[in-house]
Amino acid sequence: MKVIVAGAGRLGRQVAQVMAAAGNQVTVVDRDDDRVAALQDRLPVRLEAGDACEPSVLERAGAHSADLVVATTGEDEDNLVISLLAKRQFGVERVVARVNDTENAWLFDRNWGVDAAVPAAMPLISLIEEAAGATDTVALLRLSKAGVNVIETTITARSRAVGRTLGDITLPASTVLAAVVRDGSPVVPAPTLTLRAEDEILVVSHEATEDEVHAAFQ
Repeated sequence: MKVIVAGAGRLGRQVAQVMAAAGNQVTVVDRDDDRVAALQDRLPVRLEAGDACEPSVLERAGAHSADLVVATTGEDEDNLVISLLAKRQFGVERVVARVNDTENAWLFDRNWGVDAAVPAAMPLISLIEEAAGATDTVALLRLSKAGVNVIETTITARSRAVGRTLGDITLPASTVLAAVVRDGSPVVPAPTLTLRAEDEILVVSHEATEDEVHAAFQ
């Protein structure tokens, strides 16, 4: 699946990390050149500097062939413009947009090209499931079609995993570590990464239950 994530803030980075870990071709677009430069080699995605509200930028990002656009910027007006362009100008099949101000939620509908509106307070996992619920032929992360789950757990100060490296953690069968989020930013999940309290762990699993994943890190 070809995915464009507009906005490289915390939510955008997390979404991009999980989608890329699941084998999707992900492009992240952000207008902040410094933010884009800082993400080089930190995310397994293609990065595009520019304002996704501009058609030329979306075109460079590959909107003509994208299966999914996720608008995650911190500005509702930007997310609406991005959604409208993605749907009307580029014919993107699935468009998901973040709603920052609940008073604007009524605007986020098909008239603006939005297939699914996601409140800012909604957990990352719920956002991904919302994005996945639309297509029958290509489902994001294969969540419903192949029984794949995205599971999130947080390392606490009492967790046995604190101070251990990822390479020391035994994951359940058919489980892939997608991302470690530390201080709001994704960290490359290298085997040598030492885990800390408050680290958020995202895994993609075909068979494991939430309890089994939690047990591996707690």
